[in-house]
Amino acid sequence: MTPPALEPRYPYVHVDVASADTDRVSAELWSLGATGIEERDRTTLDKPVAGGDVVTLVASFETEAEAVRARKALPPALGPRIEHVIGDAWRDAWRAHFKPTRLGRRLVVRPSWEPFEPGRRDVVLTLDPGRAFGTGTHESTRLVLAELDRRVRGGESVLDVGCGSGILGVAALLLGASRVRAVDVDPDAVEVTVENAELNGVAARVTASCTPVSRLRGSFDLVLANIQADVLVSLAPAIAARVGSAGTLVMSGILAGQESAVRAAYRPMRMLAAPTEGEWVALVLRKSR
Repeated sequence: MTPPALEPRYPYVHVDVASADTDRVSAELWSLGATGIEERDRTTLDKPVAGGDVVTLVASFETEAEAVRARKALPPALGPRIEHVIGDAWRDAWRAHFKPTRLGRRLVVRPSWEPFEPGRRDVVLTLDPGRAFGTGTHESTRLVLAELDRRVRGGESVLDVGCGSGILGVAALLLGASRVRAVDVDPDAVEVTVENAELNGVAARVTASCTPVSRLRGSFDLVLANIQADVLVSLAPAIAARVGSAGTLVMSGILAGQESAVRAAYRPMRMLAAPTEGEWVALVLRKSR
């Protein structure tokens, strides 16, 4: 009799760090061979065990041996430990948290397995947890989605810089935008963006690629960029150049205290709004004619 196949075990190294040390320790984990890193803080669905201003970094590794080597190489003060996900258990964990969520007056984000009866004005975006950032649960993403709900009136051309799962571009199209150009440095993000556009019936109006924003041509009525503050600053000339005359730029991924540096990088664009949620800030800017 053939024994049943064992489900695969995926090793993850967990470390607890002060939020100010997140970038430094993440870089160390990458150098030790991590293939992906999740950040858990008080704003995420899975929260750190430790309280206070602590972030748990969850780094995935290809093999058990690589995870063990990384754990031994990390400072003991970080409390490095190895935990495992068995088979597809991560999918079930996501399902327990991911419910239909209203983000603005019109927009509702729902996973495919959750029933939702839309109201007359509701615009429903179907999105499942996947391998690219952006499910509408993170505060930085919610800030941009709320601005889209508020500002898309119909017919806009949209550029999504750092598209992740494609949630922002797909939402813009469902709300009435005419076309979306989506770019990301991660080929997986480009693939997932196309998949989510197909799931929501808008794939014909989405062009997604790994083209650097500096190599894009043309301008857009609405430019979206939900990426880290330092990247927003470094890409400021390229991003600002893609905002059309009297166009709007919505940026997020900015922690409180970082907004001044990002704002300065995009002068002389005019500030329209700076909504906040938790410790995150979005900047909404307008280009003068």
